[in-house]
Amino acid sequence: MLEKKPNDSEKNIAIYRDQLITLGDLESFKLSLLEEIRSILRESPGQPTKQWLKSKEVRKLLGISPGTLQNLRVNGTLSFTKIGSIVFYRYEDIARLLNNQPSK
Repeated sequence: MLEKKPNDSEKNIAIYRDQLITLGDLESFKLSLLEEIRSILRESPGQPTKQWLKSKEVRKLLGISPGTLQNLRVNGTLSFTKIGSIVFYRYEDIARLLNNQPSK
């Protein structure tokens, strides 16, 4: 038996393993879950969770072709790290490029 934390409208309601769940319960759960997700997204607006992006992700983010991305690498506009045959870019560097700020 699991105890459910009571709120203003509910007092000391126990939830049992074989208890039925109503559509209202599911709707209530959905709304609370969506609100939690929204609050998490508000805390970190706009920045992806990954610090390092691959070439394909950078091209999509900037809306540029593979050749343009290569030119940004070659002329030093966008720094990168190559591991094996995969090229990685820091999100921070891409944001700086979009804001027209010089590299550190």
